[in-house]
Amino acid sequence: MPTCEPGRVLGHEGVGVVAAKGQGVMMFGIGDKVLISCITACGQCDRCRRLKYSRCLHGGWMLGHTIDGTQAEFVRIPFADHSLYLLPDEADEDALVMLSDVMPTAFECGVLGGQVQAGRTVAIIGAGPVGMAALLVAQLYAPAAIIVIDMDEARLQIAVGLGATTTVDGLGGRARKAVVDLTRGRGVDTAIDTVGLPASTALCRAIIGTGGRIAASSICGIATSRPTAGWWTRSAP
Repeated sequence: MPTCEPGRVLGHEGVGVVAAKGQGVMMFGIGDKVLISCITACGQCDRCRRLKYSRCLHGGWMLGHTIDGTQAEFVRIPFADHSLYLLPDEADEDALVMLSDVMPTAFECGVLGGQVQAGRTVAIIGAGPVGMAALLVAQLYAPAAIIVIDMDEARLQIAVGLGATTTVDGLGGRARKAVVDLTRGRGVDTAIDTVGLPASTALCRAIIGTGGRIAASSICGIATSRPTAGWWTRSAP
């Protein structure tokens, strides 16, 4: 992201233990085990009151972006009362760290944003962590088919094990034709972009059906005038 200055400590998700707190922190004490939200929210502005925390006027995506992030031994959390969640001492940190960003991003931005419904067809672009999380959560809404697109065969095999109806190897720009063929020319009802490249967004537009919905659960922060090589290349409609 152009707004992330060189030298910034990255990281915007994690679990931790409160080592110190400011005078304004009321909800947490020293030694509390907490989940760190990927989004910093003041809880007071009009956007927070409308539950649009990522658009908080005083926070938003700060960690690893505008302030140093979680890939360090210690991290400062602004607006801690609205940006941390208390965890039980016996909590499985390896599992709960997924609730810091990956799972809620897949659920809110992908599955809810894409209005996944029973009997519909879903395509997930990208089989990384967010894509796999979207695959898991989408199944709760009983779609008729979930198509996972990636160019890594190992990831596609994992996707099958996690419930993908069909996988598509997108190497060389074959994804569009494969999805069109699978849907008998109708396209999908929901396309979830978990990659964040201009070409992956173009692929979503190429495979979406009439009245369908595209959900972006990723950030496209780098523009380029060069064509994107490889499997994201969009075929002519």
